[in-house]
Amino acid sequence: MFLSKDDWINQRAYALWETTGRPEGRGDEHWQQAAREYQMLELTRASVDGSELVERLKAMGRLMRDVAPGDPSEAPVNVSIAQRSAG
Repeated sequence: MFLSKDDWINQRAYALWETTGRPEGRGDEHWQQAAREYQMLELTRASVDGSELVERLKAMGRLMRDVAPGDPSEAPVNVSIAQRSAG
């Protein structure tokens, strides 16, 4: 089930409130902590193959250029380093 940002934050804030013993008057503190956690999740979320990150970088104008899959002129960095070390 997919939750909206506000729903996720509300549920997380409620869980934080319960975890801390249901204190009175700390709702804003719990909500702000939940909002920070949500923001961190958004910043670190990526697909297994990195396609979400590539799309996000494109949207931000931070991707220098696209490389076609299987382009022999663009070897992955770890392969290049391994080949240099072996040679």
